[in-house]
Amino acid sequence: MIPFFKTFLYLTFLIIISTSCSARKTDLRENVKSDLEKDNNNSSATIKTGADNYENNLPLLQNKKIGIVTNQTGILSNKTHLVDFLLEKNIAIQKIFAPEHGFRGTADAGEHVIDGKDSKTGLPIISLYGDNKKPKPEQLAGIDILVFDLQDVGARFYTYISSLHYIMEVCAENNIRLLILDRPNPNGSIVDGPILETAFSSFVGMHPIPLLHGMTIGEYAQMINGEKWLKNGEQCKLTVIPCLYYNRKMNYSLPVKPSPNLPNDQAVNLYASLCLFEGTNVSVGRGTEKQFQIYGSPYLPKGSYSFIPKPNFGAQNPVYNGIECYGEDLSTHTRVNRLELKWLIKAYQTTSDKSKFFNPFFTKLAGTKKLQQQIENGIPEKEIRQSWEKELIEFKEMRAKYLIY
Repeated sequence: MIPFFKTFLYLTFLIIISTSCSARKTDLRENVKSDLEKDNNNSSATIKTGADNYENNLPLLQNKKIGIVTNQTGILSNKTHLVDFLLEKNIAIQKIFAPEHGFRGTADAGEHVIDGKDSKTGLPIISLYGDNKKPKPEQLAGIDILVFDLQDVGARFYTYISSLHYIMEVCAENNIRLLILDRPNPNGSIVDGPILETAFSSFVGMHPIPLLHGMTIGEYAQMINGEKWLKNGEQCKLTVIPCLYYNRKMNYSLPVKPSPNLPNDQAVNLYASLCLFEGTNVSVGRGTEKQFQIYGSPYLPKGSYSFIPKPNFGAQNPVYNGIECYGEDLSTHTRVNRLELKWLIKAYQTTSDKSKFFNPFFTKLAGTKKLQQQIENGIPEKEIRQSWEKELIEFKEMRAKYLIY
């Protein structure tokens, strides 16, 4: 076990880690990171998320008026939701801000989520999806600190990091401190894919990063601040409450679905590779029980695997509703440790009409026109991957400045 005095030093050094820190603070962060990595070798250590690291986060919230950006993933290790826990501790929560899929995480991808009231607590809920991706100043009136607690999956087009950008921006504009309760990235060891070209920025990709960025929410927020990606180069007052006993080489199993169509660890691991199909005429299994673990379409060759999408919890009107699709079942596939292109390339090469394979959304997801052009021109996967190498090296060098774990 870690002696009490060492634990005290941990928490003292870790409590404020911001991208505006001086070189001396950076050195302290590196020392703490080194200690954490040593302790991660202790197999008895249990990862503590930023939400569970309440010895550090609660003192910052007492006697303050709080807004919370969270959803069903904002839970503690005992399954208590963060909102319920903070209310029990007499923290003055004013509002809940909910991203795509809503506060309880039940909305389909892209579905409009309306403002409302939480049935359990009676707290007002403000939707951060649709026309209100960035909170309005009047929605933040009277709030001293915004708390951000969402489980990311490490993919550029997973929109929780886009919501993070807008939250940071509005905090900077309104002089509100942002407190991030960090969580492990289940794909945290993977940095791969093409870098987004800023001409193709959208809500499914806002910054010049690869498809798999290999950072936690807290680390990513530090990058947004440090690289001055907010409007007018502003920076927000940022405090990151880190995870304890965690490093990015660990396999991390999510305790709850991060969104309706990522039902398990396999789907989370395959998500970045298969989500590119959403810019094509191929289904990724929405409307089945194997979302993001299978792919197929009526235009691919009949083979050993087929499925028929039907309305379900995660998709009220899935692509190819009621139509048989042919493809592959990857639900038992070995874990991937990179952005995997072989299934996308195979589907394009075997589809019955290549002119109808890609749709305009593919460029937004890829963040570049080059990937579609490379696949259409029959460029081998190895050569496609080589075309990313220089920019990936440059990104990793930049990323290193912001890593906590």
